Amino acid sequence: MAFGDLLEQVGATGRFQVLHVTFLCLPMFMMASQNLLQNFVAAVPPHYCSEHRNLSQSQLSPEEALLITVPLDKSGKPERCQRYIAPQWHLLAKNRTSNPEEEENTDSGFDVDLQGCTDGWSYNMTEMTSTIISDVGVYTSFSKLSNQPFTCVLVGSIVFGSLADRYGRRILVLISNLVMAIGGTCAAFSTSFSLFCLFRFVCGMALSGSGLNSLSLILEWIPTRVRTVVGTGTGYCYTIGQLILAAIAYFTRDWRRLTLAVSLPFYVSFLYSWWFLESARWLVLKNKSEQALKNLKSVARINGRSEEGNKIDLEESMKKELSCSQGSYSMLDLFRTPTMRTMTICLSAVWLSTSFAYYGLAMDLQKFGVDIYLIQVIFGAVDIPAKVVITLSMCFAGRRPSQCAALIMAGVAILLNLVVPYEKQTARTCLAVVGKGCLAASFSCCYLYAGELFPTVIRQSGMGWVSMMARIGAMVAPMVLLLDDYIPWLPGLIYGGAPILSGVAAIFLPETLGVPLPDTIQDHLWNLMNNL
Repeated sequence: MAFGDLLEQVGATGRFQVLHVTFLCLPMFMMASQNLLQNFVAAVPPHYCSEHRNLSQSQLSPEEALLITVPLDKSGKPERCQRYIAPQWHLLAKNRTSNPEEEENTDSGFDVDLQGCTDGWSYNMTEMTSTIISDVGVYTSFSKLSNQPFTCVLVGSIVFGSLADRYGRRILVLISNLVMAIGGTCAAFSTSFSLFCLFRFVCGMALSGSGLNSLSLILEWIPTRVRTVVGTGTGYCYTIGQLILAAIAYFTRDWRRLTLAVSLPFYVSFLYSWWFLESARWLVLKNKSEQALKNLKSVARINGRSEEGNKIDLEESMKKELSCSQGSYSMLDLFRTPTMRTMTICLSAVWLSTSFAYYGLAMDLQKFGVDIYLIQVIFGAVDIPAKVVITLSMCFAGRRPSQCAALIMAGVAILLNLVVPYEKQTARTCLAVVGKGCLAASFSCCYLYAGELFPTVIRQSGMGWVSMMARIGAMVAPMVLLLDDYIPWLPGLIYGGAPILSGVAAIFLPETLGVPLPDTIQDHLWNLMNNL
């Protein structure tokens, strides 16, 4: 694995690496905003059935119209999805003559027919100016939006992962940033719900392409000794991005303006992305030695090592890698040999369960009964200490024990919530925050871990595969909540059990602490033999 020596020759931690990592990380600050945007643009405001059409010309106050239109539920609040078939005028008369203590029972004793919200819903928009829910309708949009972000990221993982191994990382980063910017802008100005879903789908695909390829470009231009700190440091961009989203959403209560606000920065990212250099590792393994040499000399010049750059003999230095990289590679190579197959299956389990439990918590903030802006800040802030701990753990204990511990601790925290009474919301929220922090640590670890395990020739195919598994987990997560109507404790058992099982599966992964980044499948096997 001579590329590490070449990187040291041109400067492994010089000015180029600082600028390269910084500019690649900047778009990641807004990726959390795109990924969790649904919490705000698709927030469900308090609502109830709209009044009957024949009441629109009446002189009734909104409170009086609500009284004769919508019955009360068991908690004394207006029903969300049912109304009287006909206005109950007698309730209005009784309300004017009854005592306040009797008002809550004004509709008791009457057996009246009810219907759905045939004239739509009315919304209490005191916290927000508008959401896509209030513009389109509660169940029409919410049921579709719950899984839509993950479906598109899943597709993007497959498409952009395979394309990156064939056409390079840099061009996919460029395309992804541009598509993200245009797709987000179009979503903000959508004139129909279908168009909104279409453009958000495009954004989700681009989100996957930008994230995966940016991480690979970072890992493939830095040396082994700083890989842990730099690799996990990129995760802090996502963490801070969650706090940025909460701040932007708090001051931008209109869903169109919010969507536009988190999309415009990607135009800037697209413009400066032209400066990025393609991965020299990938270029060498694709028999593009001339361009690889040119890029290495550019790095040497930026790092103030022009003389060392001119002495590079690429053909001689990477003779073994060039001989081993002949032929074409595809996603099938992830399963072609027993070693690669075992590693891919274990990584798939880790990514799927991490995403499954993570988004089961993070994508339904309203269930905690706390202000969604506050809980977004709490959920984002807990990632900071969690990622500090996982970074130190990966540096000293290694990737494998860190990955196992993060998943098992997350599962235990979620399972403990099953025995806490529902009335103790503070305790339940605290356990959920601990679980979410452990899952964020697991995400930070598995991104770096997978990038180190997959060799360069199929790294993006591998990252695309495990990212696809993560999106499958995220898509399944909301569906598991439906089981709550039948067996209330079952969703928590599944959310907590999955991370524990995948934490056990992670034991079978090889350790990569201090191991050079593999360029070929043969390099990966050599690392594995030295690790035994």
